Amino acid sequence: MSKSQKTANDKAWEILFERHKILEEVEKNGFFEIASGQINQERESRLMAKFDHSVNLPEIFRDNHLSILPISRSKYVIGKFDTHLKVKYDSKIEVIPFEFPPGIESIDYTNLYSESSALHCAFTIGIIDDLFGEKTAYTVSGRMSTEAFDFNIINSIANKPYSIKVKNSQCEIDAGFESNNYFLLIEAKNYAIDDFLIRQLYYPYRLWSKKMAKKVIPVLMTYSNDLFSFFIYEFSNDEDYNSLKLREQKNYTIAPEEIQRSDVDRVFNNIKVIAEPDFSLPQANKFERIVDLLSLLLERDLTTDDITENYQFDRRQTGYYTNAGLYIGLIEKDKSSLTKKPIFRLTSEGRSILHKRPKLKYLDLINKILEKKVFYLVFELTLKQGDIPPKDAICKIILENRPDINDTTIKRRYSTVRGWISWIWNQIPD
Repeated sequence: MSKSQKTANDKAWEILFERHKILEEVEKNGFFEIASGQINQERESRLMAKFDHSVNLPEIFRDNHLSILPISRSKYVIGKFDTHLKVKYDSKIEVIPFEFPPGIESIDYTNLYSESSALHCAFTIGIIDDLFGEKTAYTVSGRMSTEAFDFNIINSIANKPYSIKVKNSQCEIDAGFESNNYFLLIEAKNYAIDDFLIRQLYYPYRLWSKKMAKKVIPVLMTYSNDLFSFFIYEFSNDEDYNSLKLREQKNYTIAPEEIQRSDVDRVFNNIKVIAEPDFSLPQANKFERIVDLLSLLLERDLTTDDITENYQFDRRQTGYYTNAGLYIGLIEKDKSSLTKKPIFRLTSEGRSILHKRPKLKYLDLINKILEKKVFYLVFELTLKQGDIPPKDAICKIILENRPDINDTTIKRRYSTVRGWISWIWNQIPD
């Protein structure tokens, strides 16, 4: 990775690794403890030591199979720890529909673009109660001290356990819900994920397991593309960080209005194809992730580092998906008045689309895709054939309409075109 591609965290950690000989210490002792004051000499430790997803880890950590965990309010431990758990969405499970109750004015279910708003909505309309079939009370959220506990964590290379002692570290709970028999600890994300930091569930779990006689159940919730996905876990061994196992996944949606074939036909028949914009054809296969990125930008403008360090994007993917948003005209790029670095924000049209109810939002997004000639022609062929065209047919359309694309890049651009057309096709019920 070139220096210009490195995030602020990458650069700061390289300095700290050199200054404190961290790699040498880890090889010699199996770990290295570092104080927050030492980290703060280069950049704030709160920005430097929390990596919600493995892709967020600085380059020097990824290259050397390292991770970092807090062990007190002012100290961290670095080692070859297996800290993250992969998440696999089961697309075949039933999506449970929930009606939005009349009379609620303080929640706009078309505008759930923060973790807290999604959680509040899920609780208010009864989704949280449905998880275990019991009435729940919303009792806990926010930051708190972990108190003291010990645990074992797997060395990701040697596959051997390593013992860690925690004393009064800080943990944060997005939400805790108590019923007659259970206490649900929920970690929430307002975008789809590939993995997550187990610590975000484990530290609160250890704290509250000591405090309560009721069974404490760790739950991950993601809210992405207007779908609530709940992953219900259990720790089979409280002292084993890596013993987290998935018990069940449940999916919910609010007041669903299905998009019909006639809706998509109407959009397609009214498309006004526009000239290809002065952007390269995107390399961003999953349109669902573009929707997530648009949703994040509705909350606030973001820099490249903001996106790369805090969400499920590496540096390259950040470039791919922001470029995709620029291509469809829903993201614009400017320079920060403070840092002079690129900053991304939604266009006024993007904001307008995202504030619509789900059905209209997705029809507008379909329109934004199909007004581009390559996608229009591929979808036209899809409608004629009743299925997505084969690779050679899609590549032929791309090459005929985008002379800037050569044989070297055609495969990558084909994946994007097919992925976006597939996303549209999947909006139509069978």
